[in-house]
Amino acid sequence: MKLASVYTERQPITAEEEAYNFLLEAICTGRYSKGDRLIAEDIASEIGMSRMPVREAFRRLDAQGLVTLRPNRGAVVSGLDIEQMQEVFEMRSALEGLAVRVAVPNIGERQLAALERLLDEMDEYRNDSAGWVSLHRTFHEYLCSLSKRPRLMKHISALYALIEAPMRLWLQQLEKPVSARQEHAAILDAIRAGDAAQAEAVVREHIESTVPELILFLQSEK
Repeated sequence: MKLASVYTERQPITAEEEAYNFLLEAICTGRYSKGDRLIAEDIASEIGMSRMPVREAFRRLDAQGLVTLRPNRGAVVSGLDIEQMQEVFEMRSALEGLAVRVAVPNIGERQLAALERLLDEMDEYRNDSAGWVSLHRTFHEYLCSLSKRPRLMKHISALYALIEAPMRLWLQQLEKPVSARQEHAAILDAIRAGDAAQAEAVVREHIESTVPELILFLQSEK
């Protein structure tokens, strides 16, 4: 399975989609940080298109809470404060828990093997926080996609887009290698046992346990 975030796996259909994917990846990877001003003309020139698709992409990102539109001044990367970050993780916990509970009956040996391969790849990238975060997102989104609930997946992916950049910054500060093999293996154990309620509980605990350390980091960055 290739190292790629879900939002980069399909080819852009329109210029607006291409601009949106470009900006989303730039924000998630930290190229554009909180407070950065985004100028439609500059971005359009960089990716080789007119300003209109970029402006439409700004509107989509504004609706997601990733940027704030300013009349006649382009857009500014929004970022999240600590309360908003907590809310996003609470929503992730609830929605991903639901997705995994619904997914359990749909998961067979082939899907479990794919999830195990992703865990192996995450171990290979434990000294590369950026690569690890991308694989971590791929693991969770693939697992949740097995619920076969496209509307649910749309919301889960949107939440990931809000937290990927701060997650990358946080993990870059850690002195030890990044790893969550044991926590993710516990999810797969519950799935193998066919215990949907336990799988949901483990996923929710895994997500919620991240919050205290991430908030401490964000507070230290103020």
